[in-house]
Amino acid sequence: MTQNFSNIYMGSVTGNPDQKQFLDLKWANRHGLIAGATGTGKTVTLQVLAEGFSNAGVPVFMADVKGDLSGICEPSTLPDFLVKRAETIKLTDYRPKAFPVTFWDVFGKKGHAVRTTISEIGPLLLSRMLELNDTQEGVLNIAFRYADEQGLMLLDLKDLRALLNAVHDHAAEISKEYGQVSKPSIATIQRALLRLEDQGADQFFGEPAIDLNDFIRTDADGRGYINILSAEQLMASPRLYATFLLWLLAELFENLPEAGDSEKPKLVFFFDEAHLLFDDTPKALSDKIEQVVRLIRSKGVGIYFVTQNPQDIPDSVLGQLGNRVQHALRAFTPQQQKFIKNAAVTYRANPDFAVETAITDLAVGEALVSTLEDKGNPSIVQRILIRPPASKLGVASAQAHRLTMMSDGMGDKYAAVQDRESAYEVLKAKAEHAASQAEKAQTSAKTSAPKSGGRTRETMGEAAVKSMVRAATSSIGRTIARELIRGVLGGLKR
Repeated sequence: MTQNFSNIYMGSVTGNPDQKQFLDLKWANRHGLIAGATGTGKTVTLQVLAEGFSNAGVPVFMADVKGDLSGICEPSTLPDFLVKRAETIKLTDYRPKAFPVTFWDVFGKKGHAVRTTISEIGPLLLSRMLELNDTQEGVLNIAFRYADEQGLMLLDLKDLRALLNAVHDHAAEISKEYGQVSKPSIATIQRALLRLEDQGADQFFGEPAIDLNDFIRTDADGRGYINILSAEQLMASPRLYATFLLWLLAELFENLPEAGDSEKPKLVFFFDEAHLLFDDTPKALSDKIEQVVRLIRSKGVGIYFVTQNPQDIPDSVLGQLGNRVQHALRAFTPQQQKFIKNAAVTYRANPDFAVETAITDLAVGEALVSTLEDKGNPSIVQRILIRPPASKLGVASAQAHRLTMMSDGMGDKYAAVQDRESAYEVLKAKAEHAASQAEKAQTSAKTSAPKSGGRTRETMGEAAVKSMVRAATSSIGRTIARELIRGVLGGLKR
């Protein structure tokens, strides 16, 4: 049975263990921020919140960028410093506890494979992955438009390469229909695809595509599954990491039904290293991100950005983050001091201490916390000691990891790659048919040509065959095979 939780116990006010700090689940989908310098306790806070959501029957999705979150699937080993913290805040029922976990991995090594199709990720996000300029992005948009209209399924990278080759071969014809197609731009996109493949991204594209419902599950006891994405290898390609998580947010936004006001979120999404989402982001994409963040809460999804400094988040997004946990910041330069001053003024003041001073004085495990309450108003900021997690800190044992993957209910659903007929096979078949027809035409021309030393004119039969070949291989069709609908970030809507 689902436990009757209406809030998450986060910790107690420093120096006053009887004064508890809670996060009201009713306002948890109004998004949040966990910020602080390296080593100040952000990971423990993230783990505590994930446990609280799980206990309340709310599934969680988080990226494990340092490889130290997998221990959530095991009970705590009760290290001395956590036992002491529990005693300090008078947490009398502190007991070890494991949580239901599903491990995921884009590369399929440390978790179930996460895949999507080229069509579903769309040209906008793919352009960001490939770091294309505006001209190159425009060419990619034309290629996707053609594929949509011709009914060509783009499932994996070989489909996209085949499509780009067809666009290159018939650039003049396509330019008349859709706008200028630059062959050098196509070549640049092809080279960028090779770089992306070298980073291992080819394993991300294909089928079976991830079913979003597999992220929104509860176990037999009603606890929400904590979905952990292994991101250590993914972080070697920061642009790929950020774009993947942005795609996932967009998919949730596009596919989940409206939830309205509810007593708790349907899913909570933690975005670690959140600054990567906004680094070098074109304004058009920035606007889309802001739109998704603003509207996705109506789908019952809460987003919590985890980063070192609040300044990493654009003001337009930061203003939407109602639940805030601020760990210590360091002020070694005038610029850092300015950041701290700006962060301090965003909190509802507490007469017991100066926020600006407290931010630099916080000990490891301490944080300034302000959450939404009553009618969604921010609470007075409190200086608290974060409660210890009930699950294991750090990396899960190999045995626990293996047993978790065996018992999470996913089985072999994503183990085997599927490769059904798509753009690559269709275009290859057309090319082979065209080559066959051309060979027949050439043979026919040789046998029927008059024996003359002079140059012969093209016969009507040859002209007809060549016309047929062009039609078979051309990227232009006057009849639209199907019209597909793309979502807010250009992905194919299911």
